[in-house]
Amino acid sequence: MLTNIIGREREIKALDEIYNSSKSEFVAVCGRRRVGKTFLIKEFFDEKICFSVSGMIHGKTSAQLKIFVNRLRRYGMTIGRPVNDWIDAFDLLMDYLSSLSVQRKVVFFDELPWLDTPRSNFISALENFWNTFVSDRHDIVLIVCGSATSWMFDKLINNHGGLHNRITRRILLEPFNLHETEQLLITNGFNFSKYEISECYMVLGGIPYYLSLLKKELTLSQNINFLLFDTRGDLYSEIDNLYASLFSNSDDYIKVVKALSQNSLGLTRNEILSETGIKTGGTISTILKNLETCGFIRSYRQIGNSLKDLNYQLTDFYTLFYFKFKNGLSIKDRRYWSEIQGTAEFYTWAGFTFEILVLSHIQQIKQKLGILGVISEEFSCRIPGEVNEKGTQIDLIISRKDNTVNLCEIKFSINEFEISADYEKTLRNRIDLFRKKYLKRTQSLQLTFVTTFGVKKNLHSWVVNNEILLEDLFKDIS
Repeated sequence: MLTNIIGREREIKALDEIYNSSKSEFVAVCGRRRVGKTFLIKEFFDEKICFSVSGMIHGKTSAQLKIFVNRLRRYGMTIGRPVNDWIDAFDLLMDYLSSLSVQRKVVFFDELPWLDTPRSNFISALENFWNTFVSDRHDIVLIVCGSATSWMFDKLINNHGGLHNRITRRILLEPFNLHETEQLLITNGFNFSKYEISECYMVLGGIPYYLSLLKKELTLSQNINFLLFDTRGDLYSEIDNLYASLFSNSDDYIKVVKALSQNSLGLTRNEILSETGIKTGGTISTILKNLETCGFIRSYRQIGNSLKDLNYQLTDFYTLFYFKFKNGLSIKDRRYWSEIQGTAEFYTWAGFTFEILVLSHIQQIKQKLGILGVISEEFSCRIPGEVNEKGTQIDLIISRKDNTVNLCEIKFSINEFEISADYEKTLRNRIDLFRKKYLKRTQSLQLTFVTTFGVKKNLHSWVVNNEILLEDLFKDIS
């Protein structure tokens, strides 16, 4: 039953526990569009699903109800009375489930937010279905999915009405990490090197659907050329579909991610307002909350700042790639990606995006450092210089509970990274500035390099205490 599922060990364990539970379960599965929510549920439960229905994007209430009723008919139910609203529809579902003799009944609502059309009272009917029918039984597993993760949290998981605290299990499905991406590509017959897989990841992210579009008879560059720069490619116009399917006022959301795409360390809330022209107030707060909940951005604080002074950083790889290479450009060359390989433009993008790749694999870094069980907090940092001195920027700071701080330099290179005499001086200056401004007397400091192929040994490499290689980011920590 599970032979087609790559990774997802924690989710599979949770679903197994849910199915074998002695009570009815209400399970909310959240995650970004194309991350594999539907695939996971259908592959895991397969023929155990007694009823499933999927909402229609932008469909009217009448269309959603018609889909629902037609699905009941496909499952063999004879419907002899009219269905005027969701109360009627759920009454039919209750009758259908009551007629089944199977021991455990799995009911699957896919793209649930799309079913909740304006003034349809869908949520009220769902509340009634759970509270008056399912919760009194011990044989039903109700699973609901939604790409609009913010809706799932606001209307369902954090519901303060009739569904308050009714969700029994919550599963947040995240993109694949490098290890899982490598597993998927190997399973699909690819022979990409780890370097190629990392480049692929920096373009498409760990999104299973995007990765499934790759063709093994093509090189990585040829695949990217076709998918993103050829008008026939499946991802050529994905940016519009991606945000419009999740957010009603998607133009404002796109303004925010576009502004963030142009600032490597991210922006504060006020800086975002200034860059986008969006009016202050609840709108920007809602946009930032929803983007973070859906996994497109992350919030973090720079060391020394309070939690009120958060930075917001774009972390969705496809969006980053789009705004770097496609937005506003009239690219007619279908071989564009092949042609810019090895150019300054390519290395600028790779250097910045590799930093995001590293930040999304903090646990693998901690595993290589032997501190996976040590509590830590991660920061980035801009340090102003002293009088007549230049300031500096630190890519990643790992502040550990064992009184050690790792200052991490993140460097993308196609060969071993070589530290020159001038760069050694820059590093020592960076360490001195950090010691003066932030390091506590009880803390020790280690300079850690995260590179693709390591640091070349020479007269200046002595300054490095720890090395993390690209291959270390592929380790399985499940």
